[in-house]
Amino acid sequence: MLDAASLGNPGSPRHSAFVRVTHWITVLSFAALLVSGVEILISHPRFYWGETGNALTPPLFRIPIPASRGTVPTGYGYVLPDQNGWSRYLHFQSAWAVVLTGLGYLLYGLWTRHFRKNLLPAAEDRSLRAYVDIIAMHLRRGPAAEDDGRSYNVLQRTAYLSVIFVLFPLVIWTGLAMSPAFNSAVPATVNLLGGRQSARTLHFFVSVLLLTFLLVHVAMVALTGFRSRMGAMITGSVPKEQA
Repeated sequence: MLDAASLGNPGSPRHSAFVRVTHWITVLSFAALLVSGVEILISHPRFYWGETGNALTPPLFRIPIPASRGTVPTGYGYVLPDQNGWSRYLHFQSAWAVVLTGLGYLLYGLWTRHFRKNLLPAAEDRSLRAYVDIIAMHLRRGPAAEDDGRSYNVLQRTAYLSVIFVLFPLVIWTGLAMSPAFNSAVPATVNLLGGRQSARTLHFFVSVLLLTFLLVHVAMVALTGFRSRMGAMITGSVPKEQA
């Protein structure tokens, strides 16, 4: 991401090579997780709470789509092609790619103080007024602050920190809790969530929040200068006239 030096020197790299590499590995892995996750969801688009749940169990809620298994009651008169095999393998492999990449990024961020320097909101911005002002500016589509192209505002910083330290750990935790091997070795992993089906339901909602963040993130990149921001994340810097 950014450091203090890049604010004073627009020609300096905005993102380190390590941040750029981990960013794009995460993007590719998340795309694979999203595609495979949708296929897994289609195999049983019903959600439960507790330890067990099946086609004969009343669901907590269901997604109104056809299933890829004929034994799952959906109300539709047809069954979609079953892609559950490859999708589970891809989901598992992509999940570990995200975990390992995230651990590397976390260690890097702590070692270089990246989180404190570039993502932690300044003391004067940690107030309700700061958040209200940013939201109001976006709602009225007002001009961005002069240094917004080279830094992050308080809303962006809070969103990134929430994804890194709240949503990603939660999606990993709930994912592991669905693994019989893992939760038999560490029962507390699933017990704290209320059961394997509870973990699956929470995993779904956290995934929806991550997808929402992704869509908003892409929209904001497009609105605040797609070419310059994409260039910064690919090459590390952009021409001075665009900085």
